[in-house]
Amino acid sequence: MKTYIVDSFTNESFKGNPAGVCFPENELSEGIMLKIAQELNLSETAFVKPGDKTNTYRIRYFSPKKEIALCGHATLASAKVLFENTAETEIEFITSEGLHLFVSQDEDGEEITMEFPVYETSATTVTAEVLNALGIPAVTNSVFNSNHSIILLEISGAQLLADLTPDFNALVNSCSGIDGILVTAPSDDQRFDYHYRYFWPWSGSNEDPVTGGVQTFLAKYWGVKLNKKRLNAFQSSSRTGNMTVELIGNKVLLISKAVIVLEGNLVVFDNLKTLNPENGRP
Repeated sequence: MKTYIVDSFTNESFKGNPAGVCFPENELSEGIMLKIAQELNLSETAFVKPGDKTNTYRIRYFSPKKEIALCGHATLASAKVLFENTAETEIEFITSEGLHLFVSQDEDGEEITMEFPVYETSATTVTAEVLNALGIPAVTNSVFNSNHSIILLEISGAQLLADLTPDFNALVNSCSGIDGILVTAPSDDQRFDYHYRYFWPWSGSNEDPVTGGVQTFLAKYWGVKLNKKRLNAFQSSSRTGNMTVELIGNKVLLISKAVIVLEGNLVVFDNLKTLNPENGRP
C-alpha cells in the first residue's frame, strides 16, 4: 500500500504537523486502519480512496487511539500527495461523516486552500483542577464546541501560552467526556492575529503539533473578537506551524503549505491466518 509522511502547515521539512497518508487498494477494516495509525504513531493518519466521481476521494482519519471525524493537517497532507502525483488542481474529499471538503492548489503549486465548515461555540466553565493541570493561573474566556467535543480557553498572552508545560496525567484525570482542550491567546507578533496550542491526551497524543480542524470554530472566535474576516494563525508548539484563515459565510478557508518527507510501501497482512506461525511469513 502506497504510504507517505507529509509535514503540514509548513514549508520546511521536520516542522509543522506530520501526517501519514495511505492509499489502500482494497477495503481495510477499522481495526487494521487503527493498527496502521498506531504503527506510524503520528497524530493522525489519513486513508484515501477514489470516489465515484472524477477528482473525488473518500477519506478517513485515525489517531493512534481512535477514528477522528475531521482532521485539517491530514487533509492538507493528502491533497499535497495527490497534487504532486496527478494533474489535478482541485479535489473534493468526502469524510466518513459525509462532510464535503473542497481543496485547491494555486497556480505555482505551492499554497493549498481547504474549505471547511464553520461551527459554533457555547459558554462553559472549567474547574480549578483543569487550570492547575495546564499551568494556567486564570482564563479570559472559556467556551465549548460540541462538534469536536473541545473546550476552548483564551488566556492573556502569547508568551504564557508558549511556556505552558501541562501535567498530562493530571489533565486527563481532571476532566472527562471531551476530546481535547484548545488554549489560545492574542498574538504579540505583528505577523499573526492569534496563537494557539491543542492538548488532546483523551483522544490522541498529548499535544498536536499544528491543528487545522479546530479552525472550524477558532477562526470565527477570533474573527468576531477582532472584527476581521482574514486572519493569520500561529501554533506555538515545539514544531510550530502557521496558516491563513478566511471566513466566507458559513465556510472557513485554511490556506497553507505542506512538504512530503517520506514515500514508500506499507505491507499489511489483513488475514493473520495466512501467516506461518513458525517464521511469520505467508
